[in-house]
Amino acid sequence: MSIRPVLEARTARPTMEGAGVHLHRAFGFVDPSELDPFLMFDDFRGDHPSDYQAGFPWHPHRGIETITYVLAGAVAHGDSLGNTGTLGAGDVQWMTAGRGILHQEMPRGNAAGQMHGFQLWANLPSPLKMTAPRYQDVRGTDIPEVTDDDGTRVKVIVGSFWGRTGPVDGIAADPQYLDIFVPAGVRKRFKVDTYRRAFAYVFEGAAAFADASAPQGVLLEKEVMGAEVNIRDLSGNRTLVRFGTGNEIVVKAGEQGVRFLLISGAPIEEPVAWHGPIVMNTQAELRQAMAELRNGTFIRPAH
Repeated sequence: MSIRPVLEARTARPTMEGAGVHLHRAFGFVDPSELDPFLMFDDFRGDHPSDYQAGFPWHPHRGIETITYVLAGAVAHGDSLGNTGTLGAGDVQWMTAGRGILHQEMPRGNAAGQMHGFQLWANLPSPLKMTAPRYQDVRGTDIPEVTDDDGTRVKVIVGSFWGRTGPVDGIAADPQYLDIFVPAGVRKRFKVDTYRRAFAYVFEGAAAFADASAPQGVLLEKEVMGAEVNIRDLSGNRTLVRFGTGNEIVVKAGEQGVRFLLISGAPIEEPVAWHGPIVMNTQAELRQAMAELRNGTFIRPAH
């Protein structure tokens, strides 16, 4: 086994998107090769409706896939294909924009007024940029959860892990998307395919990740603080941990345990031409998409 070194640990930056949703961005719109095939990751959470209720009104996407994972509250959605629905706590939606889709996402709080969710953008390889759009809505009750003897719990959202396979399939990046809880003081190893780019996103508790870059094989531990989430407080640090090459990560949970997402995918390694919600391979393709938005031909009929 080879432990993946910790290349970087950084706190997600506050920003505003949509019609005025306050969120924290772990990565995106800087270097698309950094975590290829993933382009962007946002953590949107708030204690008050004013933080999120303006939502993400109708907007276009082309050339990417998005996954939305809701932890608290709900997200109502609709799209140009006629799909409508609501994601509740624990639910997941994977949207393949392909050749083009218009949709909206409107967050709502729970009984206490709190909302918490994540959105990840994954790139599409050039042969699939103009594929037909589609949605996969998955209820939280359909997401397998496996528990180890030491109390570690893993929800398998996408991919296979510990003998269970997540319900979302057919994703171009062939990702693995896990929601992991490790109890206080427990040291745990998680296998990750050597050829995938991988990152962790700590959002509750604290942990130390072993670093294989220490001299003579000594494991250094870099403490990563996350946000301690409870019903009264959804604020705090949000930390991205970016890993180098290897086939496993090692984590030791802090005094209150740790909960984090572990996400990996096969890099596409293609040129990226990116403007807002549209991601293509060339500037010419990007200009064509923008022209189609202006002249009303962006949404193409099914064929």
